[in-house]
Amino acid sequence: MRITIEDLEVRLSGRTVVSGVDLLADDGEIAGLVGPNGSGKSTVLRTVYRHLAPHAGRVLVGGTDIRTLTAVQSARQVAALPQERGTDFELSVREVVAMGRTPYKSAFAREDRRDADTVAAALERVGMGGAGRRRFSALSGGERQRVLLARALAQDPRVLVLDEPTNHLDVRHQVELLGLLREQRRTTLIALHDLNAAASVCDRLHVLHGGAVVASGAPREVLTPELLAEVFGVRAAVVEHPLTGDPLIAFDHRSPASAGVVPVS
Repeated sequence: MRITIEDLEVRLSGRTVVSGVDLLADDGEIAGLVGPNGSGKSTVLRTVYRHLAPHAGRVLVGGTDIRTLTAVQSARQVAALPQERGTDFELSVREVVAMGRTPYKSAFAREDRRDADTVAAALERVGMGGAGRRRFSALSGGERQRVLLARALAQDPRVLVLDEPTNHLDVRHQVELLGLLREQRRTTLIALHDLNAAASVCDRLHVLHGGAVVASGAPREVLTPELLAEVFGVRAAVVEHPLTGDPLIAFDHRSPASAGVVPVS
């Protein structure tokens, strides 16, 4: 399902946080939002899962304005893993993941076989298949992250919205999560701080700076030394990853960005 954001403007406490934002995630595409802290990535994502209402512009899901859908209709289309997460659930891991089935259940309806199978499959996909009876509140930060992703998958949405999903994950589980997203081929909007992860997993990148989109396109086209210096304030070379062929950013930790870009022979 295609996601289109048109001329988006969001104001918070009277201050314009993002303005004139146009974004696209085509059907089955992983579109990444990258940019410095405070650039507006999370704000844009919050309008997609309806945590924030835009002051102007539209968020279209499959051509339909997300604000015209009911809460249930929206939840069947879009599932989110936001940064602001309620993590003090006194529930079992399985019960937390089963919350993802709520959009498909009428009031007081009991869980059926399809619900049970969907929840079990979601837990297996994030490597938490044997943890269903554990208390969510007793999990580590990385384990909680994986369970909340399983809850989003159990929601069986057409679109995933993920805000820094690799936070708290060790290297192995970061790689596994990004691989899972690639296998899904589900339309995904994802905000990432790790530019090399973004270059590896995303089909398209949108670079935000100062609440506006300053570059969009394939990672190889967007992540240039000049852009990295201008937007992120770092000096770097962009080379080819020796294993995957993806763009690989090598940062210069010894020299400031003002020293200029690094030529690549």
